[in-house]
Amino acid sequence: MTTVEESIDVAVPVSTAYNQWTQFESFPQFMGGVESITQTSETSNHWITNIGGVERVFDTEITEQHPDERVAWKSTDGTSHAGVVTFHRLSDTDTRVSVQLDWDPETFIEKVGSVVGADDRQVKSDLKRFKAFIEGLGAETGSWRGNVDAPPTASAPTTSTSTSGLAAAPESDPAMDDPESGGPRAGF
Repeated sequence: MTTVEESIDVAVPVSTAYNQWTQFESFPQFMGGVESITQTSETSNHWITNIGGVERVFDTEITEQHPDERVAWKSTDGTSHAGVVTFHRLSDTDTRVSVQLDWDPETFIEKVGSVVGADDRQVKSDLKRFKAFIEGLGAETGSWRGNVDAPPTASAPTTSTSTSGLAAAPESDPAMDDPESGGPRAGF
């Protein structure tokens, strides 16, 4: 499993950054290698990517979504792929966008790319293009502000101080996020 974690600060309010991120069909405008995303329901998307000459077609499901805070997803078929994007208010006009992607490189080219850091560079470039895109617009192209609660997990540790039995990851540390479940990583 390869994990990529990157963040960028954008000069727009947190709600603007979050709202734009919910517009999945706009991702090809700032994500290299993403040919198309078709939203098939409020929580399902169909992706076509072509990165390094390797085409992937897969579907994803939103596993957790909370306005102005986070969007987490996982693939439901095809390549093993999961991620979480968190939004952190820095000021009334500035937001930190943090991305964590987990995926399994399958081909030789993908494995080599992972080893030499091509994945990290791709995500960093995508975030820079997102910054230019949203700051250039100054406003989102649309929004979906629905809530999707993370599914409960049987392996989540329980504590006597938590009413739900799930420990929450600190907002300031996206490294604690588990994109598979949208919650804290096991063992933390």
